[in-house]
Amino acid sequence: MSVLNIIGGGMAGSEAAWQAANMGVDVVIHEMRPNVGTFAHRTGNLAEMVCSNSFRSDDSEQNAVGLLHWEMRAAGGLIMEMADAHRLPAGGALAVDRDPFAEAVTEKLKSHGKITIQPSEVTSLSGDGNWIVATGPLTSGALAEAIRAETGADQLAFFDAIAPIVHADSIDMSKAWMQSRYDKGETEEERTAYLNCPMDKETYDALIDALLASDKTEFHEGETAGYFDGCLPIEVMAERGRETLRHGPMKPVGLTNPHMPDVKAHAVVQLRRDNKLGTLFNIVGFQTKMKYGAQASVLRMIPGLEEARFARLGGIHRNTFLNSPTLLDSQLRLRRKPNVRFAGQITGVEGYVESAAMGLLAGRLAAAEIQGHAVPDVPETTATGALVTHITGGADAKTFQPMNVNFGLFPPVDLKGGRRNRPARHKAYTDRAKADWTTWLETAREPA
Repeated sequence: MSVLNIIGGGMAGSEAAWQAANMGVDVVIHEMRPNVGTFAHRTGNLAEMVCSNSFRSDDSEQNAVGLLHWEMRAAGGLIMEMADAHRLPAGGALAVDRDPFAEAVTEKLKSHGKITIQPSEVTSLSGDGNWIVATGPLTSGALAEAIRAETGADQLAFFDAIAPIVHADSIDMSKAWMQSRYDKGETEEERTAYLNCPMDKETYDALIDALLASDKTEFHEGETAGYFDGCLPIEVMAERGRETLRHGPMKPVGLTNPHMPDVKAHAVVQLRRDNKLGTLFNIVGFQTKMKYGAQASVLRMIPGLEEARFARLGGIHRNTFLNSPTLLDSQLRLRRKPNVRFAGQITGVEGYVESAAMGLLAGRLAAAEIQGHAVPDVPETTATGALVTHITGGADAKTFQPMNVNFGLFPPVDLKGGRRNRPARHKAYTDRAKADWTTWLETAREPA
């Protein structure tokens, strides 16, 4: 039986390897780290999280990404299993303790009898064999050039940003407090999962001025500063209007300051726990392209962070992705070289969960093909299928940009009895998706 080669050991590559190996296929993961580093990674662990530590909402009845969680759990997904094992309080969201999570994923894959991890950089897609390219947003320059040569794509990149992380013991709790928005959560720990820093109008306006005037990373000549809207640098949001942040990551709703319960904050900066110990906090929505010196001074303008110490400052980096609607078929194969599949963020999905879901699918499809049986396309009524449909032909190739899963990608649901409210619509989407995903999993287990 042929070996499945997977380039990249991030969320998508790790999940693809797990799925294929569990179907009985021998897998080799080619991961260039730690021999070849990247701007954002700190370790050689597989599935290392470099931006947020959140998988976002875990509500599988009212939220599309929560539905994607459900589908991956139903398929025996490794990423979701390890996320559940290392979850942190985050209200209704699924946040994980990033280092133990990555260590656990790495150990699971290393100990699997069908998986070999090869610490090497792949720089060519020439030749035969079965391949999944799951190199994520930080694809090496040499491999990016090889992909460009195979696809003929003129543009494989936009820019992405990561947020700073603060040491908890450097935060002034006489100004900040712990509370999840609207006290969401079933336990006290979940209802106090976020740390909040309130701002009055004068302080908010000063922060906006400082963001606009700050020293920022400049792009090289010829580079176009395109961004994914779901991960915009904080200063880019500020440039879109002085009130943008107050209606985005710094919205003050659903929170009461126990230090001054009668005073309504003009804006609130939230920090989310970044590790199980609670010693590190990630500044929510504060992805940035400010230079390091500017970051420290600007962020210390936030009440409660005047003496903040940073475990990691933010930064801007290149994010590689394909124009998938023109290049990939419905089974994630490169049309002009069908022995090569793509998975993860490089396909034009955005987010850890979406990346892992594409890895899950690519691993199953590749393994089935190696074993000699076809797997039907995933129904577009499911969260996984809606993403695949979008990136392989549902989106306009001329305007294609990375996309998170959302109900706008799903075929309309037939709600008998006239107009229904949004919760009812979302529940109808998720009920249909769960039934169709369950049926697809059963169909995909056996040769067609």
